[in-house]
Amino acid sequence: MSGQQRELTFRFLAEPSDVNYGGKVHGGVVMKWIDQAGYAAAVGWSGRYSVTVAVGGIRFVSPISTSDLVTVNAKLVHTGTTSMHFAIDVRARDPMQGEERLCTHCVIVFVAMDGGKPTPVPAWQPQCDEDRRLAEYALKVMELSKGIEETVARYHAAG
Repeated sequence: MSGQQRELTFRFLAEPSDVNYGGKVHGGVVMKWIDQAGYAAAVGWSGRYSVTVAVGGIRFVSPISTSDLVTVNAKLVHTGTTSMHFAIDVRARDPMQGEERLCTHCVIVFVAMDGGKPTPVPAWQPQCDEDRRLAEYALKVMELSKGIEETVARYHAAG
């Protein structure tokens, strides 16, 4: 069934064990959810074990509270030869009353593996303007991340 699952959604309640000292869900917990949803989506697309290679443009927009209904959506927005880029949105709402709100957004990149080596993934092509916009966005986010990486490397080499 590889190459068939472009989008994946997880839904669950935020638990008391997820919160930080300020009473909101810890950013590290949100990042774990992003990685889990991204992994499931990458395996669903490629049909292969996949590893996280980059996360870019992560933005924490709104806090998540205990007992909020959390939705983590992973949508494939670009493929390389062995890589898959997913736009991830984390949304939450009070299940008794609230409007759903965007809490976190990022792009996460996975590489499919076979025997410890990268292996090709099924290609994906944008089908509409929204797809093209998301694909361009994913590539820009990763370009910016590479620029930051290079700056940090130069800083460490000089220091």
